[in-house]
Amino acid sequence: MFNINNFNYLTKELSDIRGVGKKTLNILNKKKIFSVLDLLWRLPYSFDDRSKVNKIKDLHIGKLQTIKVKVLKYNFPRKRNLPNKVFCSDDSGNIECIFFNSYEGYIRKILPLNNITTISGKISYYKNTYQITNPSFVSTDDTLILKKHNKYNLSEGLSNKVYNKIIEEVLKNIPNLEEWHSNNILKNFNNISWRESVLKLHDPVNIGKSERDFYRRLAYDEVFSSMLISSEIRRKIKKIKKEKKIFNQKYEKQIINNVNFDLTNDQNKALIDINDDLKKKEKMFRLLQGDVGSGKTIVALMSAINVIESGYQVCFMAPTEILARQHYTLAKKIYPKDIKIYLLTGNTALKDKKIILNLLSENNDNIVFGTHALFQKKIKFKKLGYIVIDEQHKFGVKQRKKLSDKGGKNCDILLMSATPIPRTLIMSVYGDMDISLITEKPKNRLPIITYSKAEEKISDVIKFVQKQIKLNNQIFWVCPLIEESKKVDQTSAVEKYDFLKKIFPNDVQLLHGKLDDIKKENILNNFLKQKYKILVSTTVIEVGIDFPNANLVIIENANKFGLSQLHQLRGRVGRGNKQGTCILIFKSNLSENAKKRIKILKQTNDGFKISEEDLNLRGFGDVLGFKQSGFKNFRLADPIINRDLFILAEKEIKNIEQNNLSTAKYEYLLKLYDQADILNDII
Repeated sequence: MFNINNFNYLTKELSDIRGVGKKTLNILNKKKIFSVLDLLWRLPYSFDDRSKVNKIKDLHIGKLQTIKVKVLKYNFPRKRNLPNKVFCSDDSGNIECIFFNSYEGYIRKILPLNNITTISGKISYYKNTYQITNPSFVSTDDTLILKKHNKYNLSEGLSNKVYNKIIEEVLKNIPNLEEWHSNNILKNFNNISWRESVLKLHDPVNIGKSERDFYRRLAYDEVFSSMLISSEIRRKIKKIKKEKKIFNQKYEKQIINNVNFDLTNDQNKALIDINDDLKKKEKMFRLLQGDVGSGKTIVALMSAINVIESGYQVCFMAPTEILARQHYTLAKKIYPKDIKIYLLTGNTALKDKKIILNLLSENNDNIVFGTHALFQKKIKFKKLGYIVIDEQHKFGVKQRKKLSDKGGKNCDILLMSATPIPRTLIMSVYGDMDISLITEKPKNRLPIITYSKAEEKISDVIKFVQKQIKLNNQIFWVCPLIEESKKVDQTSAVEKYDFLKKIFPNDVQLLHGKLDDIKKENILNNFLKQKYKILVSTTVIEVGIDFPNANLVIIENANKFGLSQLHQLRGRVGRGNKQGTCILIFKSNLSENAKKRIKILKQTNDGFKISEEDLNLRGFGDVLGFKQSGFKNFRLADPIINRDLFILAEKEIKNIEQNNLSTAKYEYLLKLYDQADILNDII
């Protein structure tokens, strides 16, 4: 077993560390540094090289230099605002040390007369004399200066000099923890220990050396600990025993016979996965992930009707009222007439709401569609057996576990997301869930044609829009800003709305995030009913709504969006049988990355391929809005650079799960990467 005393040093409060006073502690705490571990995971970004002693005659102006000199005399002016000076020399010349805001007693203490002292700082030259103003290091002990000093991103009031002293004190006391990995895993990193890896991580000569064994070992620890948490949560959920849902899929078969299209291979496979889970004793917790327009909803509705056949209720949630209504309308269209289908939203009349709530609490053969309001405590289900949540890829691990608990032990959970993400991220973000992927598009769906146009050629775009309106098609016109900004040179929705209104006076409407929810719903409903042809909008249209008659999307300042977001916006059109078209409008002088993004989007409609490219171009954290959505970024691991580590960790997790191995030895690993608290909170 691990020596707890060794590990306790890493969780030690900073006030116990030599060199950390009350003022420094407050500054560190503001930077969310509370323990030794927090210090260790804050990495240097560069270093100052003070290891070489220079002669005064060889100094370079403007550079950081180190000299060893004799202190000759002081000049402490009586006038307040004048600096204090200390005259020094070596056998090659003279130099002045200039001090602003330093007391005479302090200067005499650090630079005693006639002593040989080592000084480090930036060199300047004034009136034919070398100077160092406010030297960063002064000491009679060479060992304190003659080294490479790390540079960290710090808060105001905390110098790198002080911070380096604290880090050095900590690194001297880093414990040797007993190894948690097998020899089989360690051989991938030349058997380097955790302690040695951490010491090398803070060695200035190793800054940026992410390909080295020490870095890769720590990155693997981080990835593995994240996946281990997901595995433990998955194992916990699987331990929940439920009643099997028994059905012969009679309703599902009726639907397949009634609809005028065939399911794709991916849809069929996903439906089989879900049905198999529903029939098991273990609780289902599955993600159905598919590209925009790939047909996730029909799969969810078919699985839902099987649950109703088995004698349970279904709750189907969507992020917006209009999307919930759309799912409800589709269910009414394809479900047999004897299935009870309800819609519960903010606009449901109070009288109708009371009736629906009563029916949900008394009957068990129904399905209700709605928004997050369905989670309210006053809504009681008689026998809830299935929760489906659409477009909720932004749920974090804790929220997902709470969700799985909400329906009770007999309630299976299906989450759906139209945001394709690369496999490395699927492993780390959704590792607590079983996953079904739909990558194929329905056979009757035509690929969206994508063009790019310089904004100077807006007249060509207008002519194309006029042609689309004559064909009775509708148009989304997306802008990055709501209103015009003096700081940012980007097209605003209000500005574009005013411009288009002059050309199409009765055919344009404006939608943006500052409008209240009811107004947004009304605008979208009117657009769905084809009361106008052009909807000028910000990115609020990005998520999930089907407008079968919208076949053209125009995206202003396309170079300002990420690939995945452009793909999501493009997916708003071409949802019916007609050809969908996307026009990317860009300003001149595109960056190389912007050119690449536009080129990739024109070449492919494959969301998974696009997400890979987006990850390559922009990096984890910026892609897919993960920072904003609460997904925790890795400190060391990178899903692009460290793909092999993700695969290695996944393989090891599968080995643990398949052989039912104990995970007790990883207790301290989880603590090292802030995962233990998550596990405790959830389990």
